[in-house]
Amino acid sequence: MSMVSGKRLLETVGEHVREHRSGMFVDLVFAIAWVTVVTVVFDLLPGGPQWLYYLTLLGGVVAYFGFFASLEAVREGDG
Repeated sequence: MSMVSGKRLLETVGEHVREHRSGMFVDLVFAIAWVTVVTVVFDLLPGGPQWLYYLTLLGGVVAYFGFFASLEAVREGDG
């Protein structure tokens, strides 16, 4: 990778971050909250199988899309 293409890559990433800053922050907050809640629940209820813990973490992907799809549906319904 040359310096020119590396610089262009950084510019492209910078543009992407500037355009999607608030969305990326919301994604990060949701991910941190989901992992925290799942970890606390599994710490409070010991004895659960490890595969269930990972499956519940993976369920965060479905929860994320379901949550934001429902928010979008509510926004469209109000307008």
